[in-house]
Amino acid sequence: MDEAQTKETYSAGGVVLNTAGQVLVVSQNGDSWSLPKGRIDPGEDAITAARREIHEESGVSDLKFVDELGVYKRYRLSKDGGESKTELKSITMFLFTTTQTDLAPLDPHNPEARWVNKEKVAELLTHPKDKDYFNSIIERL
Repeated sequence: MDEAQTKETYSAGGVVLNTAGQVLVVSQNGDSWSLPKGRIDPGEDAITAARREIHEESGVSDLKFVDELGVYKRYRLSKDGGESKTELKSITMFLFTTTQTDLAPLDPHNPEARWVNKEKVAELLTHPKDKDYFNSIIERL
């Protein structure tokens, strides 16, 4: 598919730290792992979308904003685990802390959420660009 047919979408999400310094990681469709994030809905700003997506994908709603963690771009994952050039995601990320420890995803497409020690997060993440992004910000956590 050529670049002219690539659609750009805008997503937001977060790196969420619990009181033990662990990072929230979520499963999509039970077959890939990422930081909680998703599309920004019409009328939403990025931070509102990030809070909503984190809540839907993990059940965590008690989020304290700490910092902005920048924007990165990546193609969506294809069914075979590679990149699908049909969609280029522009992802805005925020750093949050929470005192909530129980995880209970609301979104059936995101059936599992876990607290992971930060040095283990990158190896769990499925998409290579998510790994690169996390490794680029880990010193800020």
